[in-house]
Amino acid sequence: MTPAQQTAHYDAIVIGAGAGGMSAAAHLVAAGRKVLLVESQDRLGGRASSEEIDGFIVNRGAIAIERGSSFEQTFDLLGVPLDVREPQPATVFRIDGKIIDPSKGGGWSLILGGLTKAAAKIGASFGDVRKGNAELPEETLSTEDWLKKFTKNETVHRLFRNFCAAIWAANANELPARAFLTYFAFKGAFKRFGFCPRGTIGLWNDLGAGIRAKGGEIWLDAPVRKIHVADGRATGVDVVRDGVTQRVGARVVISNVGPSATIRLVGEQAMGEAYVAKARRVLRPAANIVVNFATRQRLIDQPGLITFANTERLCNLGELSAMCPEMAPPGWHLYVAYVVPKPALGDFDEKAETELGLQDLRNEFPGFAGARILSIRVMRDEWPAQRSCAGYDMPQETPLANLWNVGDAVKDYGGGGTQACVDTGEAAARMALGVLGVGQAA
Repeated sequence: MTPAQQTAHYDAIVIGAGAGGMSAAAHLVAAGRKVLLVESQDRLGGRASSEEIDGFIVNRGAIAIERGSSFEQTFDLLGVPLDVREPQPATVFRIDGKIIDPSKGGGWSLILGGLTKAAAKIGASFGDVRKGNAELPEETLSTEDWLKKFTKNETVHRLFRNFCAAIWAANANELPARAFLTYFAFKGAFKRFGFCPRGTIGLWNDLGAGIRAKGGEIWLDAPVRKIHVADGRATGVDVVRDGVTQRVGARVVISNVGPSATIRLVGEQAMGEAYVAKARRVLRPAANIVVNFATRQRLIDQPGLITFANTERLCNLGELSAMCPEMAPPGWHLYVAYVVPKPALGDFDEKAETELGLQDLRNEFPGFAGARILSIRVMRDEWPAQRSCAGYDMPQETPLANLWNVGDAVKDYGGGGTQACVDTGEAAARMALGVLGVGQAA
């Protein structure tokens, strides 16, 4: 079979089975469209997937799945239950060796009150933005410089650095204050979330089964080599399946591989000089280092995520086996720690930055000295923590009228996490259904 020979035709082809691609496919099949979802890897979930290592279920990236959000609504759309267990409390902060639990009330004043006299002013600034009593700062002002207007307290600055690192994989001097304030003022600060006892991949496998039940097709181990274009529109893709390149036609195409990779699949000439230049100018991939480890003795009695205020690179940590003992063999406690390098939006020394994160873990938890390291994943370059940091996103639309991007390089301003990717999938499905002439997504 030659690459030019077309084997099938679909209403929509979705390239990449990460959160954005899975969401787009789910909304399209729910609207009755004929959908093909193609994924280059051997599993669903992209950078929010899982793998098994020596009997442990280890997540490759994202772990926290929001409840009561469009993420859950996407599952509801296909009648798929969201199999997550919510820790209580969901998020705590470790400040000067003490655990601060915002679920008890008090919000920012509780978290910052013991550190700075400006705690009330900092907390009030989010409310002022939300109520329209204050304008968002200019895009060039960093979160770090915005915070300096209130306090120079080193612990407060490290805590805010770790806020930025935990949500966006960026440092406070890299993240625009406008994006930080948008998130905490409008998108909510301390959210409900849960962990899947089968690893995050369990959720994607469930949603994949729901997509198939609605008639959608999913091809794994099927990398796309080219997006074909004619008369300013995407017409299909070349995809490698079982070692054979097939050409598959489609009325619309949705890409979850990031704008830069999408440009390469289409070709710069078809995308146009202005769009290509904008992508090169705007996009700022963000890196982190994910440390999966296990201990015989529990390090701390907290079932959710811990964000730190006295660390150099370690931003947060979660014990997955507290809520999901199935993820670890008997007698083991399974943890994931997130380390964000300096810089996170530029080149860095992997070895040195990883060691700084490991030293933070030793400093915070003496029991870490005897930990079993399962994996250390440096998320950067073509497989980053985020394809572009908040505040540096491209629009979902492309110069081709029937091609859209989804994922964390085209999210809403200030958005972050897996939830933001799911939202882009829903938005792309709505735009695609407009082109397909079948109204709106369910």
